[in-house]
Amino acid sequence: MKRRAMVGLGAAAVAVTALPRFAIGQSTALTTLRFIPQDNLTSLDPIWTTAAVTANHAYAVYDTLYGVNAKLEPRPQMAEGHTVSDDGRTYLIVLREGLKFHDGEPVRAQDCAQSLTRWAARDTMGQTVATFVDTWGVQDDRTIKSTLKSPCPLLIDALAKPDENEPFIMPERIARTDPMQQDQGDHRLRPVSLSTERIRLRQQCSLCEVR
Repeated sequence: MKRRAMVGLGAAAVAVTALPRFAIGQSTALTTLRFIPQDNLTSLDPIWTTAAVTANHAYAVYDTLYGVNAKLEPRPQMAEGHTVSDDGRTYLIVLREGLKFHDGEPVRAQDCAQSLTRWAARDTMGQTVATFVDTWGVQDDRTIKSTLKSPCPLLIDALAKPDENEPFIMPERIARTDPMQQDQGDHRLRPVSLSTERIRLRQQCSLCEVR
């Protein structure tokens, strides 16, 4: 090997050893994830704002009917699945069994229908889909019935959108809030989680703890 090549390898080795060391391994006894976002969490309402810090918080609190896989293809999340009528104008989305908010209340199709109504009034993609939708309704407590004016093949894709005003599902009483009004600390807009994890927020130092 030429001397110049040897010098180059030596310099590269020095550069690698100079890189900062990251704490890759963590004790299995730790049960708290401490996360410091890039900005203060000034709003807890992911429908009113597109702020990334609010969306990240919402993903730790709420959930969506559909998510996307690595290929950005929609896949059922809260939904067990859906059927479409032959004319493409009626979608029946069935919820998974046993879904509950962390206050113990069951997740109902009524919560979902009202959440989608509020989301569609605010989000750009939701507004586009809404031009095809006649009603965001329900068939029973576990079945959302969306009736369309004309077929909309991208409906499920819209419900699975992973960023910017995601269609998060909230309790009906919260989803009835005017979509054009920002959450100003109204007790009705306190997060109600679909998970059993505990979320603690300290907005002053932008610290979120998830247990």
